[in-house]
Amino acid sequence: MQEFLDYILDHYHRPRRKGEMEGAEVVLKGGNPGCGDVVVIYLRREGDGTLKVSFTGEGCTVSQACASIVCEAADGKTPDEILNMDYTFLEERVGPDIMRGRFKCATLALDTLKAAVQSLK
Repeated sequence: MQEFLDYILDHYHRPRRKGEMEGAEVVLKGGNPGCGDVVVIYLRREGDGTLKVSFTGEGCTVSQACASIVCEAADGKTPDEILNMDYTFLEERVGPDIMRGRFKCATLALDTLKAAVQSLK
């Protein structure tokens, strides 16, 4: 359990792929109204068919760390590869306890990313 917490805290304190993206083709905001978490996903197609991915946002440690985890993993992947990412991918990284206890927070970024990718097609 401690290794999952350390991983989450590392992504929260040193987020990867965080920042607005110049030239983004898609900017999509997702949120959890009940708790105030917000994630904005930025996407841009690259010449080789892959996607450049970044995010901005605010909210709890879990939502923001998972946004970093998801965007780091998705950056450079094709749209189909991103659409095939599932909650198992997150559970392997943050652990089953976080996925059970903070499901909406943990999955906000992945759900928003997939919606953003679908809007590209």
